[in-house]
Amino acid sequence: MTRDTTGRGITPAAPASLGSLLASLDTGAYVVDANGAVVAVNAHAEKLLARPAGELLGRDAHELLHRSRYGASLPRAQCGMRQAYMAGRTVQSDEEWFERGDGSLLPVSWLVTPCRTDDGAERTLVLFHAPHDPEGTRTPGNRFSSPLPELERLALLAETTTQLTATLDVEQALRRLVRLVVPQLADWAVVDLVTERGGVRRSAVVHAQGGGLVRREDLEGPLSPVPEDSLLPLARALRGVSPALADPSLHLRPDSLLGSEQRRLFAETGIHSAAIAPIRGVREVLGALTLGRAEWPEAFTADDLPLLEDISRRAGLALDNARLYERQRKVAETMQRHLLPQLPHVPGLEMSARYVAAPDASEVGGDWYDAFVLPDGATALAVGDVVGHDLDAAAGMAQMRNVLRAYAWAQEEPPSAIVSRLDRATVHITDVTMATLLFARMSRTEDGRWKLVWTNAGHPPPLLVTRDGEARYLTDGHGMLIGTGTDRPRPDGETELPPGSTLLFYTDGLIEEPSRSLDEGLELLRGHAAALAEHPPARFTDLVLERTRPAGNDDDVALLTVRVPAA
Repeated sequence: MTRDTTGRGITPAAPASLGSLLASLDTGAYVVDANGAVVAVNAHAEKLLARPAGELLGRDAHELLHRSRYGASLPRAQCGMRQAYMAGRTVQSDEEWFERGDGSLLPVSWLVTPCRTDDGAERTLVLFHAPHDPEGTRTPGNRFSSPLPELERLALLAETTTQLTATLDVEQALRRLVRLVVPQLADWAVVDLVTERGGVRRSAVVHAQGGGLVRREDLEGPLSPVPEDSLLPLARALRGVSPALADPSLHLRPDSLLGSEQRRLFAETGIHSAAIAPIRGVREVLGALTLGRAEWPEAFTADDLPLLEDISRRAGLALDNARLYERQRKVAETMQRHLLPQLPHVPGLEMSARYVAAPDASEVGGDWYDAFVLPDGATALAVGDVVGHDLDAAAGMAQMRNVLRAYAWAQEEPPSAIVSRLDRATVHITDVTMATLLFARMSRTEDGRWKLVWTNAGHPPPLLVTRDGEARYLTDGHGMLIGTGTDRPRPDGETELPPGSTLLFYTDGLIEEPSRSLDEGLELLRGHAAALAEHPPARFTDLVLERTRPAGNDDDVALLTVRVPAA
């Protein structure tokens, strides 16, 4: 960014005569280049804008200064000033707003006209003045009228609907809600939510400060029960009564513990005027939204309540959907975790497993692992992935796992024969349409070594890591995925496991990411696993998951780690 190093309010690239010209003008003035960046500014502009030259020079004038009358940033397409100087036309306007350095809005009249400076460059001169005393614009409240004009009101409601319906996460919905109303309507926003058990929690207390939003976590937390006979506006809102104005002076003598908590809120925030509306869901009251004004002189009026009610109604529908989604997600995830098995105790072997639900789908899916001891003493190991990310996928996973267990227990056959039976049965007796599977038998040989025999039905290959940190993929035994019902024979792979080595089974959510190839994901996993070889199995599994799983992953992940004895 170019700063004023001349002391004359111009960039070093601008001719000195430009600074002299602006200094001779008895009004605010600045000059922008062909890209709209400020190259010169006079002292009158610095004073009116409450910004030193160093803060203006080199900055895009539109992005830094130009605002709507309600403080919102103007899209470039709606900026008549920018369109004028980009087109090289002379244009003037009487009702525009600039944002000053202290965050307040300055109503200005301006004129822009093209000019050619001594160095031959085409630039644009901007002249502006404030019809009223700029000292009267220092409080942010002057950027709002009560109520909002109809077009602004409709635009805000449309944006509220768009923002809140675009998420099914309660916390994210709350963050979006407060950003919509602060600082557009108030400098404080408070959201109180009714909990699942009928209590009330102050979930968000946010205020505008320094051009951003600051959260007051010290004012958040559980609230006292809602008195049934209280006339307190918050209590009435939490009982579902229509929006109302709240006068903080009436809380000097609270009628309940909830009233005392409201008195503390108003005392800590300095709110002098508040409006409170219930947040209603389809079947019940979900909470209350409080808008407060502390630094703005204007008090809320009854004319503001219809807009607040419309916003809270939209917030209620969005939060209701988000809560319903979270309930379903918790039920699904709980079911998924109960379907996954406890690892068996096998003398000499150390095992660890992890399951991580998908963050953005339905928090449940078809990824699974299994380990159990067979009648002949061998240990069966499996990891698989049923296509889908919903309850159907989780149910299909349970069906497949149970059929696999039954075949593996009843038939003393190689893994390839067991999986062939499973493939044929899947088509007829399960709801699974397609799945991948890695199934293996681990057993001890007569000389005390550990041997692994496996078959791979379209699944990512297992990774074998020696205790010295050498890692390689076991790529043998690869065949068709589950769901084809094919009679083609499946191959088996076989290898001896070195003493102290670690075997890692995993699902594709650990390695797949749109921004990288599958080979890159496999290589990343191999590198991390090799570097972590000395860690105990549980720690090894956690670190591999932490370091390898893509940050933007939207798939669930299952891992199964087995370590053989060092001697």
